[in-house]
Amino acid sequence: MVELGQIDRPNVEDFAGKKKLYCVANIYAIEDAPEDYKKLVNKYWDEVVQQIEKIEAAGKIKRIFCELIYEEGEDAFNMLMKINERIPQIIRNKSEEGGVLMPLENKDILGPYTDWGNCLRVVFTREVFKRVLEFYTEAAEKRLQHIMNLIESKLLEAEAGLLIMKDEDRSKLQFPKDIEVFLITPPSYDDIMRWFRERMSRAPKEDDGGDK
Repeated sequence: MVELGQIDRPNVEDFAGKKKLYCVANIYAIEDAPEDYKKLVNKYWDEVVQQIEKIEAAGKIKRIFCELIYEEGEDAFNMLMKINERIPQIIRNKSEEGGVLMPLENKDILGPYTDWGNCLRVVFTREVFKRVLEFYTEAAEKRLQHIMNLIESKLLEAEAGLLIMKDEDRSKLQFPKDIEVFLITPPSYDDIMRWFRERMSRAPKEDDGGDK
């Protein structure tokens, strides 16, 4: 596994003839988020675009995989616009260069996975939480297995693919040895993680102050 950010540009010869998967963490622009966070997110996606251009020295993107997408064509782009408006721009550019957007999800699997996840957020009793968590875990495992199978079957020999997915989920995928995985991690990714850590560290103090 190669993490882009530690290298400027890959040596083409090192990856010739291999399957390559360029992985980008899906960072969302939270609705009503502070302006400093929005600026960080925009900077992140700008840097992602720059690093994709560099990494494509190892192979131009032919297959594009994006989480939550089970539609094709314009339906997929319309769905993407509701999720993260920066992603359609990237995908359209890569499509014009020969890349093909592949439906990554199975609607019948994604639906229950999403519903059980939502249920976990509103459960109060430990017994019910435990039961719901079992259903959620089962659905999550089924989803990840579907995603892994699809990438393996659709990414052909010597091709390069782009995977846009939450790091938390992507890290659970066990890619076969014949797929060379590149992690695209722009400097602003660390800035965003730091933003969340600082926000969380301030929250308890704010709560303590409000209780007094």
